[in-house]
Amino acid sequence: MIAPDTALRGTLVRLRPLAEPDIASLVRWYNDPDVLYWLHRSEEPATTTAAERSRLERSVSDPSQVAWMIETAEGRAIGYVRIEGIDPPHERAQLAIAIGERDCWGAGYGADTIRLVLRYGFERLGLRRIELITDIDNARGIRCYEKCGFVREGVLRQHRLRYGKPLDMRQMAILRDEWEGK
Repeated sequence: MIAPDTALRGTLVRLRPLAEPDIASLVRWYNDPDVLYWLHRSEEPATTTAAERSRLERSVSDPSQVAWMIETAEGRAIGYVRIEGIDPPHERAQLAIAIGERDCWGAGYGADTIRLVLRYGFERLGLRRIELITDIDNARGIRCYEKCGFVREGVLRQHRLRYGKPLDMRQMAILRDEWEGK
């Protein structure tokens, strides 16, 4: 993982590097059926502290990603965000975000987080393109991504399974030129 130099501060959130104490929150969120419903992990077995510790250790040594814990301005951990698949020769990467605290959904934390991560990706990492895929029925997420400048590019038909049923996914991306023009 490419370690962020410092925490990133937005209007509503602070992004800080993930740490060992965050594992308990990750386990709780990833085992919450309402959170899991929107994640690409719904076909995986319930997670454990050991599994999340191992995932964190692998991510720290992975040079193709950078990850942060999302906190409110008051310091409450509410989610997780990462840029993954960082591909320097092609200047592109993928965005992944999860707001794990359900009472924080729809409150602007996701948009504030995404804006910070886009700035980091375009300015600090020199990316040209940041993309994501989301469930086709994730209307709240798609609105948020579009508000942050992402453009719908297409549909990935039956791209993942959600509780055993095929689900289409929406491909979206933002280019540095589009972000600079906002």
